[in-house]
Amino acid sequence: MECRVALVVMAVVAGIGVRGAQQPPPGHSLLLTPDAPEMNQRAPDTFGVRLETSRGAIVMDARRAWGPRGADRFYNLVRAGYYDGNRFFRVIAPRWAQFGINGDPAIATRWRDRPFRDDPPVGQSNVRGTVAYAFAVPNGRTTQVFINLQDNSATHDQEPFVPFARVTEGMAAADALNAEYGESAGSGIRSGKQGPLFEGGNAYLAREFPRLDYIVRATIVAAPHSGKAQEQVSRSRPPIALAGPRPPVIGTHGRTLGACPRGLVAARVAPHASAAPRILARSSGDFLITPRANPSPVIPG
Repeated sequence: MECRVALVVMAVVAGIGVRGAQQPPPGHSLLLTPDAPEMNQRAPDTFGVRLETSRGAIVMDARRAWGPRGADRFYNLVRAGYYDGNRFFRVIAPRWAQFGINGDPAIATRWRDRPFRDDPPVGQSNVRGTVAYAFAVPNGRTTQVFINLQDNSATHDQEPFVPFARVTEGMAAADALNAEYGESAGSGIRSGKQGPLFEGGNAYLAREFPRLDYIVRATIVAAPHSGKAQEQVSRSRPPIALAGPRPPVIGTHGRTLGACPRGLVAARVAPHASAAPRILARSSGDFLITPRANPSPVIPG
């Protein structure tokens, strides 16, 4: 009898211990362990990435042959949810828009000093729609990426910024990203002004730059050029509610048109869009998107 009682007590205590443990959401713990094998998987030769943003969807076609190390890093970060909630904190119209600093300071700082070796150029130029990492020093790429929204090959190829992907859908959404803050919301890596983003995360950006556009969620999908339906091929973690107000829609001449629910730019631009469900996201990361004509040799990063 005493033995059975002891076993019951032990089971109850064990149960309390399990239930009482604070388990991080799926994916979150991986983002705090950059050296974990799960965060260093080899990416498929080709894969797609779908960014659900506050301006609509942006779909990318990533190719490992263009930049294997960059493709691998991007693949693993997307799978783990690093880019969910990322603000487009540096949009320089009409040249580029940048994102890639995670909105959780603990995660952002953990990846800030996890660079990977440069990929050698293989002949891919920084034409409109291509995607490459921003960097400050050789072998210093980490999480910040840019999409060329114009042909930037004259200035970017010589750095070199090495494309590893291209946008196949949603360039209009990228072009529409709010550019009102310019360089003031963090600027590039080389400016030395990104400290507040790493220290304060999305809470800082929501307070100081409330109308920044952002990524709601990033997912791995079938490669757009594969001919397969764009089905989601990896994503099990639950999203986390995004803190802060939704950015308003900025119309022509900078006129505010109203709050921007997921996928809705404005009634005049997307009259078919319906009110979207509640905005869900996790945190932020640091990427770069390049708009159209670049009249001066401004360099991303």
